[in-house]
Amino acid sequence: MRVIDVAIVGAGFAGLAMAGALRRAGRDDIVVLERADDVGGTWRENTYPGVACDVPAHLYSLAAHPNARWSRTFAPGGEIQAYLRDVAAREGLGDRLRLRTPLLGARWDADGSLWSLDTAADEPLLARSLVLACGRLTEPYVPAIPGLESFGGPIFHTARWDHGIDLTGKRVAVVGTGASAVQLVPELARRAGQVTLFQRTPAWIVPRGGDDIAEADRAHLAAHPGDLARLRADLYAEGEQRYASRSGDAAASAAARSAALDHLHAQVADPALRAALTPDYAFGCKRVLLSDTFYPAVASDAVTLEPTALAAVDGSTLTAASGRSHHADVLALATGFASTQQPYADLVRGETGTLAAHWSGGMTSFGSTVVAGFPNLFVLNGPNASLGHNSAVLMAEEQAAYVVRALCERDRRTEPVLRVRPEAEAAYTDEIAAAAASTPWLTGGCRNWYVDDRSGRLTLLWPGTVQAFRERLAATDGSEFEPVSDQAADSPASTAAPGETIPHTPA
Repeated sequence: MRVIDVAIVGAGFAGLAMAGALRRAGRDDIVVLERADDVGGTWRENTYPGVACDVPAHLYSLAAHPNARWSRTFAPGGEIQAYLRDVAAREGLGDRLRLRTPLLGARWDADGSLWSLDTAADEPLLARSLVLACGRLTEPYVPAIPGLESFGGPIFHTARWDHGIDLTGKRVAVVGTGASAVQLVPELARRAGQVTLFQRTPAWIVPRGGDDIAEADRAHLAAHPGDLARLRADLYAEGEQRYASRSGDAAASAAARSAALDHLHAQVADPALRAALTPDYAFGCKRVLLSDTFYPAVASDAVTLEPTALAAVDGSTLTAASGRSHHADVLALATGFASTQQPYADLVRGETGTLAAHWSGGMTSFGSTVVAGFPNLFVLNGPNASLGHNSAVLMAEEQAAYVVRALCERDRRTEPVLRVRPEAEAAYTDEIAAAAASTPWLTGGCRNWYVDDRSGRLTLLWPGTVQAFRERLAATDGSEFEPVSDQAADSPASTAAPGETIPHTPA
């Protein structure tokens, strides 16, 4: 039975970044497993009206695959999906990419020092190392609302949008006012007969800006890659500057809060509606949203804001927590994703148990990438690898570079196994907790998906800048792994030496 060097699970941004980093390091013995019939991850799944990125597209792309041809500052979802298809083709993955191949289980085989992967194929796939690039926004969250099953019309989550439903003239209810709803509601206001928006908690919303990118400008960037690189660098710097306002810096937070309130006052004239749309928690405590069209849509006659949660459903009658009743023909759930438990955690069994058991008190790791008790396993977009201020693609790229360096360390060893020292994981967890202790994510007076309810720890966000993350991973020297007494003297199996930082230009 053939043994693959590295198996990657997931063909979204993180999985493709990982595959590219490995191939550029001379590691071609890889396979990418994707459960769907196409690449793209969240941009394949989310096709609701108005879906787009809220990070400038020239930064929300891979450093190895800059794209001069984005049509808008904030690219539509379909365009990002097309970009990821192009990346997969340019990486020449060929038969290394296995579509319609879900991971059904992964088990560490201590005798062979291999990962045994069940993919419903005739025999298990064996891999020396396993990279989970499954993403965290994969399983739609459907709230337990009494009577939800009694709703007689179409009902679907924004991540499972039913484009076969004609919304013209229909009464559409939207549950939630997060990032998806802010993009969706203005589109529905133009299409549907009436929109009712159930808001449990208002969001801080700042101006989005951006526009169509003229063909002449696209052609210029394509012909002048240096200008494209400088644009990316400028966008990166702007993103890093936003960290201060999101993380609780007093002056920066006050300025950003003032800008958000000015934006609200400029677009919503009704004082009562403005009050209902004004958050009562610290700026940055929840995800800050970008929109120039949400407030005007909510303020229009096309939308009715119900400023409390949906509490019960009885056929077409929707009852809010306020006691008010509303009627709808179509119900759209903009309720986000299951975040406390990563969907793959139950499937992966290490030396003593599953990832789900290891993370029963909230996700932990070293370097946001490797986990004690799970040899030769790497997790991208997992513990403390998300951002609230800059492009998350940058984090995945840094993690991919770290994985390549770690594999060099693995290959130096007479026993090619990397076991994370539990003390290293505990120290990193404490490091995260100390950095997060005074931030709005923990102290801002809101409930957010960044914090694990079971432990009260910040488990999704990295409490720092991208540069700080880059420096933290670059400073690792292999001491996070259990030592091996008789190391091979040399001959790493990659173009990067152990501990060497692979050159990477973030912007």
